[in-house]
Amino acid sequence: MEAYKKEFIEFMVDCEVLRFGDFVTKSGRQTPFFINTGFYRTGTQLCRLGEYYARAIEAAFGLDFDVLFGPAYKGIPLSVAATMALSEEYGKEIRYCSNRKEVKDHGDAGILLGSPICDGDRVVIIEDVTTAGTSIRETLPIIQSQGNVDIRGLVVSVDRMERGTGEKSALQEIEQTYGMKTTAIVTMAEVVEYLYNREYKGKVVINDAMKAAIDAYYEKYGVK
Repeated sequence: MEAYKKEFIEFMVDCEVLRFGDFVTKSGRQTPFFINTGFYRTGTQLCRLGEYYARAIEAAFGLDFDVLFGPAYKGIPLSVAATMALSEEYGKEIRYCSNRKEVKDHGDAGILLGSPICDGDRVVIIEDVTTAGTSIRETLPIIQSQGNVDIRGLVVSVDRMERGTGEKSALQEIEQTYGMKTTAIVTMAEVVEYLYNREYKGKVVINDAMKAAIDAYYEKYGVK
């Protein structure tokens, strides 16, 4: 596993973005782990988060694209942080863009924030965590209505690796339905592999009991 992935897993634990216990997802699933990217709250945290996204983007898509699109609302700071990191880390000027929830009819009018999207633009979409693909279904028409664009793919922070609406994972369903490449900074398999029975800051985050709970969850909801 690449060093930046290990660092990112520890970073999520430090920020309390990744937690283990007893939770219920938005879809009503009882889960032993929860990912809440709303806990990235400081400038330092957002800078580091942008760096991890930038490395994942470069590894999956290279730097030969024009626009990083972050769907409202959580995608807005992600697109800003990641484009700043791409400039700092790789010297590449990528334009950031996001959508408004409501169309603005005065001043900086329209549905977009940041850069406009033009014919011929190559676009990568950035999100936090995708579980059902709902955001993509809402986002694609907005991007495609701006012109003849090439949507290169989607990057998320964590691939939960559980079934979406069918037997495939949400990311696999997106790839199949929309013909776009998807990637994540880390997968839950990598998280479990790295943290299982590993002491981190004086505590074992995933012990035998938690590992058994995670295994049981994936037996029920994981991709077959």
